[in-house]
Amino acid sequence: MRTIAIIKRVMLEMLRDKRTLALMLVAPLLILTLLYYLFQGVGTTSADLGVRAVDSRLVAALKSDSLAVHMVPASGNDASTSAEHIIRDNDYAGLLEQHGSTLTLTLAGDDISKNALIEQRLHAAQVTLQAKAAETTIAAQAQALTALQQQLESLTATLKAANIPLATPMPVAPTQPLVPSKSAPATVSVHYLYGTKDSTFFTNLLPVLMAFVVFFFVFIISGMALLHERTTGTLYRLLATPITFREILGGYLAGYGLFAVIQTCLIMLFAIQVFKIQILGGLWLVMLISMLIALTALALGLLISAFAKTEFQIMQFIPIIIIPQIFFSGLISVDSMPRWLQVIAHIMPLYWGATSMSDVIERGSGFSDVAPHLMVLVGFLIVFFALNMLTMRTLRRSGTRGKLLRRLRGPHALHSSRTRAER
Repeated sequence: MRTIAIIKRVMLEMLRDKRTLALMLVAPLLILTLLYYLFQGVGTTSADLGVRAVDSRLVAALKSDSLAVHMVPASGNDASTSAEHIIRDNDYAGLLEQHGSTLTLTLAGDDISKNALIEQRLHAAQVTLQAKAAETTIAAQAQALTALQQQLESLTATLKAANIPLATPMPVAPTQPLVPSKSAPATVSVHYLYGTKDSTFFTNLLPVLMAFVVFFFVFIISGMALLHERTTGTLYRLLATPITFREILGGYLAGYGLFAVIQTCLIMLFAIQVFKIQILGGLWLVMLISMLIALTALALGLLISAFAKTEFQIMQFIPIIIIPQIFFSGLISVDSMPRWLQVIAHIMPLYWGATSMSDVIERGSGFSDVAPHLMVLVGFLIVFFALNMLTMRTLRRSGTRGKLLRRLRGPHALHSSRTRAER
């Protein structure tokens, strides 16, 4: 009976907590629906390949639905025609050049799947051309043998007509030599603009994972901390003072931001020393991006904490706020998603932070290259800061209203107790 009573109490609490009930019943369906649309459009990998001075037959064999081939003019003497600049300026996955009988393939190296696609297509194209060359050679040899047989039959008939014994050697008319069909160059030299041939999927995803770790833990810590101060009454007592909302939020952002700096430094040091990550860009720029990601997550965590009453309710926002951002952070190629999902990706703060982190670490991008992305992060930070200001104003009003109600109820309650005592 006691167990049944506990079961009833748990069921009543769950039915009363509409947010928890919706989390258990609706959130999984939403996440599964999102995963369906995400992975439905990520079945194939596509890449852009630049070709310069390459055999036209090989170029034709390279083209496919998944590999777009772009013709690049012949190289000049200036640096702008180098493979690095062509790949960077046109956002190609690689550049294929031909020098005599040797092919030089320069891969961007920032996407393992695109590297594999280009190398597979190049190998398949070479095999196709070699097969066609062998088929052409065999056909030419068959024609030559047929011509020799015809000449032999003609000579035999001539000998018979002239009553010349077949054993007597006769000069044979010269024939055309068998020339093998010209095949495409088979020697390939592969170079990598970013990374090496030993790069793995984890190496490519490490910058994205670093950005996500910073965002996730700062979001959780800031949300929990502010909720604790609100539930214990510390925040309401602080709001009762003449301090301004801007000073309160600035203090929270600066205070928790210091710990975010320490966390970022530890993550960077760990990634460099343990995972041996190579940072092609400036380390200070990586720190700046990490700080902007942390501050954005901090402001978002402070904002979300205003809508929660317990730590458990903070965790309820993770499937709604954090999990969708993981999918759009770069773990799945955004370019291969449907158009409407790409629009959703661009309204996620983590997308801009993770993209900037990957560009600096893997591609060596400078401040001017990632400045537009950083400005978007700053825009998110300003929006979250303004919403936090409105939330603080609401909390101050509710705190003042509660204080007035306690003051009004105090004498009334005292008068009621005296009346009952006199009775």
